Amino acid sequence: MSEGGYTLDQLRGFVAVAEEGHFGRAATRLHMTQPPLSRQVQRLERTIGFALFTRSATGADLTPAGRVFLDEARRLLTAADIAPLRARRVAAGTAGTIRIGFTAVSALTVLGEWIKTAAAELPEVDLVLSEMVTHAQLDALLAGELEVGLVRQVPRSEILDSRLVATDSLVLAAPREHPLTRLGRAPSLADVAEHDVVTYSPSEAWYFYELVVAAFQHARVTPRYVQHISQVHTVAAVVNAGLGVALVPSSSAALGLPNLVFLDVADMPRGTVELFCTWRTTHDNPALAALLERVGSAQTMA
Repeated sequence: MSEGGYTLDQLRGFVAVAEEGHFGRAATRLHMTQPPLSRQVQRLERTIGFALFTRSATGADLTPAGRVFLDEARRLLTAADIAPLRARRVAAGTAGTIRIGFTAVSALTVLGEWIKTAAAELPEVDLVLSEMVTHAQLDALLAGELEVGLVRQVPRSEILDSRLVATDSLVLAAPREHPLTRLGRAPSLADVAEHDVVTYSPSEAWYFYELVVAAFQHARVTPRYVQHISQVHTVAAVVNAGLGVALVPSSSAALGLPNLVFLDVADMPRGTVELFCTWRTTHDNPALAALLERVGSAQTMA
């Protein structure tokens, strides 16, 4: 093979001759004269180092190597035609990749709507999903490992921007035969505090941990915490197994655990659970901008 490379025009000329089986007909198809087309193919053959055609007075037949090269040339030309279209879609935000972080419960609510929206309106955008607690998402956003996160608190950083996307309420999750399910009224926080309470890890699930602690403190009661767990869905699973009761987002009902009852708590304020999406203010991903334009404002879960 000689130094240098071949051009797309040379490949197009070669494919035309291969398909027409004749230099004259190929030249007519390409709206050019035969001599420059012949020179193009000859330069291509010199570049790749082998003959592509067996030439005769009646036409041009592909050599065995030419037949193999024809398949590759067609693939290269197709890729060359597609590349600017693909790049144009990426620039417009209608194609590309968005790396999304999400908390466990947000997968049951907001994330599902995002996935549906992207599938319907941005079908060429790939979503790469990573389940993470809030602080891990913020670290990943700052490190450039995520484009957007679904987090539980507005980040305190000038590098990150955020928007409220959903609100929810804390409700009581209890086993079906638990005494709190047979009161004939909505239980109070004082009622809940008389029973074993499964709650959240102060390090891994600090947002929900602080919500629960603040609620009981406001009610001036001290519950019996029996477990501290990092994920909402695991808290719900433990309660489903009969180990105490818990305050969980009402959207946890979507988990469909068979032994759980969800009850409003009489003195628990509504709408205290917030979910934000957050992203780098300096991001350069058009697909992310396109998705954020489409996912709308905050949803109320309860």
